[in-house]
Amino acid sequence: MNISHIEHIGIAVENLDESIKYYEEVLGMKCYAIEEVVDQKVKTAFFLVGNTKIELLESTSPEGPIGKFIEKKGQGIHHIAFAVDNATEALKLAEERGVKLVDKVSRKGAEGLNIGFLHPKSTQGVLTELCSKEE
Repeated sequence: MNISHIEHIGIAVENLDESIKYYEEVLGMKCYAIEEVVDQKVKTAFFLVGNTKIELLESTSPEGPIGKFIEKKGQGIHHIAFAVDNATEALKLAEERGVKLVDKVSRKGAEGLNIGFLHPKSTQGVLTELCSKEE
């Protein structure tokens, strides 16, 4: 597995508009994209900090993964995402190394990336996302 950089840090929020306002008006950052990922029941907003992105995640359904996360743990850091050459191959390699997977193969995520998650029970309690541009 070749990790090139931190792709983004995902932060679960209750209200995307209020959160965008905080990041823009208090921290002076600029939201460059808002996108809904229907199959994941989430609306996202992105900010660029150097070469790393912050992804704000608002659930569009209480039954979605972000809705369940906020219900259980409240707002806050949800996951860290690493850029890899091929997300599906990286998932296979992680599984070969004994890591429990959330996704066996990659799927489409925000910004057109191929994404797959490693289960936090196998990753020191941190939900870990592997992202690639092409496969």
